[in-house]
Amino acid sequence: MTQSQPVLPPLRGRVQQDAPLAPLTWFRVGGPAGYLVRPADAEDLLLLLRDRPRELSLTVIGAASNLLVRDGGVRGIVVKLARGFSDILVEPDGIVAGAAALDATVAEHAAAAGLAGLEFLCGIPGSIGGAVAMNAGAYGAEVKDVLDWVEIATPGGLQRLGVAELAFAYRRADLPEDGIVIRARLRAVPGDRAAIAARMSQIRGAREETQPVRARTGGSTFKNPAGQKAWALIDAAGARGMRRGDAQVSEKHCNFLLNLGAATAADLEELGEMVRARVAARSGTTLDWEIRRIGEVPA
Repeated sequence: MTQSQPVLPPLRGRVQQDAPLAPLTWFRVGGPAGYLVRPADAEDLLLLLRDRPRELSLTVIGAASNLLVRDGGVRGIVVKLARGFSDILVEPDGIVAGAAALDATVAEHAAAAGLAGLEFLCGIPGSIGGAVAMNAGAYGAEVKDVLDWVEIATPGGLQRLGVAELAFAYRRADLPEDGIVIRARLRAVPGDRAAIAARMSQIRGAREETQPVRARTGGSTFKNPAGQKAWALIDAAGARGMRRGDAQVSEKHCNFLLNLGAATAADLEELGEMVRARVAARSGTTLDWEIRRIGEVPA
C-alpha cells in the first residue's frame, strides 16, 4: 500500500515541491526544500502554521545572507516571506517594517525621512525578520537597542511582543515555538539629514573596505567570543586564505568564508570546522558558528 503525501492547507501564496534553495542563498549552495512556501500575507501564513501537517518540519529563511543550506536539502516546509511582508511605514519617531524588508532599505527610508538611529542597519546584509530573530548588530548597535515591538505569527495566532519578552542576547532572541516574525517597529529620532547620510556613507565605505561584499559569502562565520574578535583568533591561528576545494577563508576578512565558484555546502562547513579546530589548538578558544546551518548531509 502506498503512503499518501501530506496535504498542505489551501494557501493563496506560492507553493513549490522539491524547490531549489541554492539560488536563494548568498553562498549559492545546498539542496532543495521539500516544500518551499511563500505565503501571500499574514492571514495565509497563520493558516499554514495552524493547519500544516505536523509530520512536516518547519524552517524559516529570510534574505539567506547568513545561511548555509546543506547539500542534502531541507525536508518538510521551508517558509520564505516575500512581497506581502515587505511594507515599510515611516512614522514621526520610528519605522514599522515588514519582516521581508531589507535592513538597508529600512535604513534608507529612515534617512530620507530625517530619522536618526537606524543607520547601522545599512551595514547588515539581511532582512528585518532575520535581524530580529538573531538580534543582528553592526557598527556599535544591535536590533534590541531600537526595537519597540515585534509581531509574530504562531500556530495559535498573532502575538505582539516587546523587547523584554524576547530575552535578547548576543545574536539571539527567544521567539515562541514555530513563531515567525512578520513585522517590527524600530525607534528613531529626528536628526540632521546630512549627518545621517554621512554616517551611512561611512558605514558603507568601511564595509566595502574591510569585507568581501561582492563575493559568494555568508557574512560573519563565527560569533565573537566574549572580549575577543573571531577574525583576530583566526588570523593568529594562520587560517587566513585557507582552502578546501573551492571554499576559502577570505584573505580580506578572515571571519568570512567564500565560495570561489564550485564549492559545496560540505566544503564550506568542513572548512569552517577546520578553522575552529585550528583556533582551539592555537588559543584554547572554541568559536561558535554565527552562520545558521540547516538541512541534511547526503547519505
